Formats: sequence, C-alpha cells, structure tokens
Amino acid sequence: MRISGEAGLAFFSTRPEGQFPNSEFRIDDAKLFFETPLVQDIYFVAGLDLFIRENNKNYVQFGELYVDFEDVSGRIHGPERLVNLRVGRLQIPFGEEYLVRSPMDNPLISHSLSDFWGIDPGIEIYGAGAGVNYVFAVQNGGIDFTRDYDSDKAITLRIGGALTPWFRLSASAMRTGDLAVGNTANRGDQLSAVWFGNGYFRSLGAAATTTSFHAEVIQTDATAHWRTGHISAALGAVHFDDNDTAADNSRDLTYGYVEAVQDLTPKFYAATRYSRIDAPGGYPLVGWGDYKRFFSPSNLSEQLERLGLGIGWRLGPPLVLKFEYTFEWGTQSDGTRRDGEDFIGTELGLKL
Repeated sequence: MRISGEAGLAFFSTRPEGQFPNSEFRIDDAKLFFETPLVQDIYFVAGLDLFIRENNKNYVQFGELYVDFEDVSGRIHGPERLVNLRVGRLQIPFGEEYLVRSPMDNPLISHSLSDFWGIDPGIEIYGAGAGVNYVFAVQNGGIDFTRDYDSDKAITLRIGGALTPWFRLSASAMRTGDLAVGNTANRGDQLSAVWFGNGYFRSLGAAATTTSFHAEVIQTDATAHWRTGHISAALGAVHFDDNDTAADNSRDLTYGYVEAVQDLTPKFYAATRYSRIDAPGGYPLVGWGDYKRFFSPSNLSEQLERLGLGIGWRLGPPLVLKFEYTFEWGTQSDGTRRDGEDFIGTELGLKL
C-alpha cells in the first residue's frame, strides 16, 4: 500500500466582515491518501480529510474512495487507455482548477471566486486518444454522500487537449440535476455537492413554496506555459432556477478568472489571480466574507471581484512557503458595497 499526505500550516486574517477577523493560526486542507493494487490494472484509492478549509468542524471524514479500473478498452483488445473506469466517491471533474487547488499545487493561498470543486458518489469514465482526453461522470448531485434524496443525477463532461506543446484548451459542462430542497418531514439534498463562490448552489425560494432547484454550468479553460511560468484563464456561465411557486428565482450568472505565475529565481516565484462573478438579480456569493451572512437567500450579491497577489518560496520538493494579500470587493442586491473582506495570509505547504 502506498500512503501519502499533504497539508498547509497557515496564518489567515481578514478585515472585519471576512471569515477570519481574529487573525487565526490554522491547519489548512490536511489530507491522507491510500492506494493499493487489487489485481492487474485495478486499484483501490481512499482519502481521509483530516481538516479542510471550508469545513470548520474538527472531525475526520472520507474524501475520495473508489476502485479504479485502468485500461478497460485495452483489456478487451481495443485502443489502450481510451476507456478507464472509476466507481465510488469521486472528485467532480468540472473545469481545471480543482486539479491544482491543494496547498502544494496552488501558487496562491486563495482560490478563484468561482472555485468549482466537490466530491460525490458515482461513476466516472475517462481516457485519452488522438491528443484528446475526456472525463464523463454521473453522480448523485447533493451534498449528503450517505443518501440521495432525488432520482435525478448530476452529469459532468470535460474534454480537452494540448493544441501545441505550450498551449492547452478544455471545455466543461455540468448539470446538477433536480435537487430536493427538503422540509421538516424529509431532509432533502438541501445543497449541491459542487462548491461555487465558496458556497454551494442552493434554493432561493422558501421551503414552504419550493421543492427543488438545479443549475447548469458551462466553462472553457486555457493554459499557456513556458519554462519559467504560465498564464491560465477560465470563463463560464451558470443558469440557476428553482420551482418556487411564489416567485421567479431564475438567474443567469457569468464568471471567470485569469492567473499568472512567473519564476523570479529557481526557488522564488510571483503569482497573481483576478476573478469575478456577475449575478444579475443576486445570488449567495460568500467569497472571503462571513459564511452565515453571505450564504443567506436574504442577503444576495450581484457582483464580487477578487485580486490576489502573492510570492512563494520553494524550499524543496515537499515544502513551499507562500505569502498573499487579496483585495475583495463587490455589490449586494440592495446596493450596499462589500469592501471589508480583504485577506492576508501565509502558508507552509508540505507533502509526505
């Protein structure tokens, strides 16, 4: 069995309306990973989340847990590596950012404002051929990984490839499926499994008049890289709606980010990322803001922007030290400005 792990040892501070107004020392995204072969080309993979940034509760929980059937197509005398299969609790394969959001892989401490990521039970088919790779997943869609409260499923597809040795392009599409709001008699899904805006997709209507909600998302990612750095960008759109009988809660959101990283020396680098979400009509957008305040359907935001500036020091392959200051600002649906959430932090990322 192969055992590995990663974690960030961090200091986070925000202005008064942010999540860390008291300037905290924290453990950030501490995880253990276990991998073992079962038979030829079939592997068992499991992850333990010891502490994740978005969950402020002190308990260990499973992350990914799946069986990986590699080279299914080759085993039946087809093209090698064209079809592979994973079954279990899996990352939601939407966009490119979730692949590099760990303390070691992320050049900054913060993520983009959209920051699509999540883990959900289901099945995934992936592979590559003729210079193109793909991932297709069918998953439950709701946040509760022990139960599914609706028969509709989430579907995600990503297709991409390297157009040149230095330029990669991909496109992703996802539907959450119809998710049950829940009530006093039935817990329901309540929230989507996928994160968005440092929150989730959720119903805007009251439980008394709303039984389900859904979102459909499309996104394009592009990365140009050179020997000492890269530029990455993403642009996407969300259509959200619920079946509230008392109001029309449909929303069309747009979002995007651009990130640049440049080595200053073989060990030191500079990084910046600008990201933005536009939500006409308003939507719960948390960002670095206080979660209880900004994830409420009664406190919606129409725009949120973030600019992160950071430097990093690669102490060695398993260690990186990062410093970042992030400016964050926006506008709520009632016209109130959001400008008290700026973030400053430092983090020592380590990999075992």
